[in-house]
Amino acid sequence: MVNIKKALVSLVMATALIMSSTAFAEGATDAKVRAAGEGSLAKIQEAVSLQAKGADKAEISSALGEVRQLQKEFRFEGTERLRQKAGDKLRIARKQVDEGDAGAAATLNELLDMYKEMMKLYNAAH
Repeated sequence: MVNIKKALVSLVMATALIMSSTAFAEGATDAKVRAAGEGSLAKIQEAVSLQAKGADKAEISSALGEVRQLQKEFRFEGTERLRQKAGDKLRIARKQVDEGDAGAAATLNELLDMYKEMMKLYNAAH
């Protein structure tokens, strides 16, 4: 009987430990996702601004490269499909910027709108 009580107490303690560590991990994940989303949005705004000013292709590509990295962390199930579409649009925008295509500005603005929508959906859920 004593062994059963010890096993039961150990099981309860292990469960409590796992549950508490999961709760802390989720909080850190939410902060990380929010930071990635806000960072992505800021970098896209920077790229749009640089494009409007007629900045060097390398500067714009650098900002879009940072968006690409941040986008990997901005994962929220409510925006996953939109994030995939934004990834495709990001590839198109980078290609247009590298080629000096006049349509790059319009593509960057579409991308900016997509990220604003994703952040709106994310903020509404959190």
